[in-house]
Amino acid sequence: MLKEILKDHHIILASGSPRRQQFFKDLRLDFEIRLKPVEEIYPERLYKYEISDYLAQLKSLPFKDELKEKDILITSDTIVWHEEKALGKPGGKEEAMAMLRSLSGKSHEVITSICFTTQSLQKTDNSSTKVYFRDLEESEIEYYVNTYKPYDKAGGYGIQEWIGQIGIERIEGSYFNVVGLPVDKLYKNLKMFAVR
Repeated sequence: MLKEILKDHHIILASGSPRRQQFFKDLRLDFEIRLKPVEEIYPERLYKYEISDYLAQLKSLPFKDELKEKDILITSDTIVWHEEKALGKPGGKEEAMAMLRSLSGKSHEVITSICFTTQSLQKTDNSSTKVYFRDLEESEIEYYVNTYKPYDKAGGYGIQEWIGQIGIERIEGSYFNVVGLPVDKLYKNLKMFAVR
């Protein structure tokens, strides 16, 4: 359905995340993956979704001079907001384990922002999901990090992986947002861009 609506547009996904790419495939969209390196640094004054909004917009900047008339560039960023600070991707095993220890037995928010950029317009939308972890045992944390090496995931875990299956008691909000992309927001916004 969406593929037909967008048949005159060229969608560019600027993400190396296999999970985000799969969501685009699941929507049966024709899209190009185009990657450019960006240093993901944000001002310390930013709070919650302001951080992911800023980073999603920042990732669009290297493309701004090369977008053609019917291009829709999509950039995205996910953070885990826990105890008044943002957790990004862990730098290695020890940091991943420390993140999971801090999330154990508590709730946190997963916030994903999607930025849509064309030659003449930019719009950013975001989604927040509350996630509740049960108390995790140290052996469970170590097993998960050693086995799954979640170094490309904000907060050091993937809800769709073993730790999510055995450790997450409940969520409030979009499951797909926690995986890495609020597909409902993606769909809604792409429909809007198609009629412009």
